[in-house]
Amino acid sequence: MNDGIFLFPGQGSQAVGMGKDLFEKSDFARRTFLRADEVLGIPLSRICFSGPEEELKLTHNTQPALLTVSYILYSLWEKEPRLAAGHSLGEYSAFLCAGVFRFEDALQLVHKRGRYMQEAVPVGKGAMAALIGADIASIRSAVEAVNRENELLPAEPGGIRRVVNLANWNSAGQVVISGEKSAVEEAVRRLGVKSVFLPVSAPFHSELMLPAEERLAADLDAVEFSDPRFPVINNWQVQKVTGAAEAREGLKRQVSRPVRWHETMESMLDDADALRFAEIGSGKVLAGLLKRAARDRGRPLQIVNIENLADIESN
Repeated sequence: MNDGIFLFPGQGSQAVGMGKDLFEKSDFARRTFLRADEVLGIPLSRICFSGPEEELKLTHNTQPALLTVSYILYSLWEKEPRLAAGHSLGEYSAFLCAGVFRFEDALQLVHKRGRYMQEAVPVGKGAMAALIGADIASIRSAVEAVNRENELLPAEPGGIRRVVNLANWNSAGQVVISGEKSAVEEAVRRLGVKSVFLPVSAPFHSELMLPAEERLAADLDAVEFSDPRFPVINNWQVQKVTGAAEAREGLKRQVSRPVRWHETMESMLDDADALRFAEIGSGKVLAGLLKRAARDRGRPLQIVNIENLADIESN
C-alpha cells in the first residue's frame, strides 16, 4: 500500500472502545496513550476505552482522541502513502503522520482547537444542519440570500451575528451548513429539502469560528513545523501541501472555512494512478463517501479500513 492514498477521519467518527485492543496488545500503543494522558493532564485513554460517550463527544476530548488513535494505527501499520488527506481534525492526523510536527505538539494543538471552537459561540446559539439531496448551487444561493437579509438586522443578544455558511461539502448529495441558529433554520426553510440538525455543541467551520481561528493561530505559530514527507491535500484550498509554511497556514484557515471534501475526493479520483486507498482511524465514514463517489463515476478502486490490530495484520 506504499503507493496508495491515506485518509484520516474527523470528528463524528469517534466510538467508545476505540484503541483499546491497541493499548492491550502493543507496547508502542500503550506508551503513546499514556504519553497523551500525561501531556494533556486528562485520562484520555480511559475516555477512549470506557467513555462515557458524552465525555468522549466533548470537542476538546474528541479531537486528541481521534488523532491519537490514527497516529498509533499509522505507526503500527508501517506503510507510507504517496498522498494523504484528512477531514477537518483529520488534517492534523495527516500532517502528524507526515512528520510535520511532534506528537506532543499535535496533541496540545487539537486539544486547544477543540476548546477554542467550543468557547467561540455560547452553547445553543449556533447550529449545523446536513442537507440531503440539494445541489450546491441552490445551497450557495440560499445561504447568500439569508446573509444579505440579515446584514440589516441587529446581532443576536450577546453579539452573535446572524450568519450562515457552507461548512462541509462532503459529497455530491450531502452538504452541511453552519452558523447562528436562526440563520441556519431560515436557510433550511428556503431550500425545502430533507435536513438533519446535527448534535454538535458549536457551529464549526463558519464565520462565527473566527475568534477560535485567531486564538489558534498564535499557538500554531509557536510550534515548530517541518516539510511533510508526503503531500497532504488541505481542506480549505484542495491543494497538495509540500511545505511547512503552507501546512501552518492551512491549519489556521480551515477553522472558519468549509471542508471541501467532495472536491478533495474528485481530485483523487481524477488521478489515473490512484487505485488504492486506506482510511486510518476510527469508523468508515470517509471510505463510504469515497466508494459512492467512485461508483457514481464508474471508477474502480480498492479501499481498506485500518481500525484495529486485526486490520493491520490482514492488510
